[in-house]
Amino acid sequence: MDWAGWAVFGLVATTALTAVMTTAQLAGLTRLDLPLVLGTLVTEDPDRARAAGFAIHLGVGQLFALGYVLVFALLHRATWWLGGLLGLLHVGVALMVLLPLLPGLHPRMASHRAGPASTAVLEPPGPLALNYGARTPAVAIAAHLVYGTVLGLLLQAR
Repeated sequence: MDWAGWAVFGLVATTALTAVMTTAQLAGLTRLDLPLVLGTLVTEDPDRARAAGFAIHLGVGQLFALGYVLVFALLHRATWWLGGLLGLLHVGVALMVLLPLLPGLHPRMASHRAGPASTAVLEPPGPLALNYGARTPAVAIAAHLVYGTVLGLLLQAR
């Protein structure tokens, strides 16, 4: 297993994914601000939350990169297209499992069942994160394809 490749290339791939998501948000394609969502798990201050959220996202990205590297090692190959396929699996898990779980775990995120007494400041993602905009799933798919493709390319070249 290429531990140095995993450590470095996981950071590169996560940074690329975050860049795609942030660029799409700034372009008005989605309202999903992943660093803010993750950072408000630990702080109420939006500026500190974005910094903390970026660090959390890098850490989570490393864990997912470890999963990719394990799959590549099991298959004895790392390619851009295999990375892209894993990226599709990854985004499916993110949109259909991880994001829907957030309202039950996040102290500052509303849920569909919270009612008017809720003091939450973040809206729940909803199915496929559609509460953050109709193009959010497409943006997430593109970002995760970039993540997987970058990881596969960099590990293949190694």
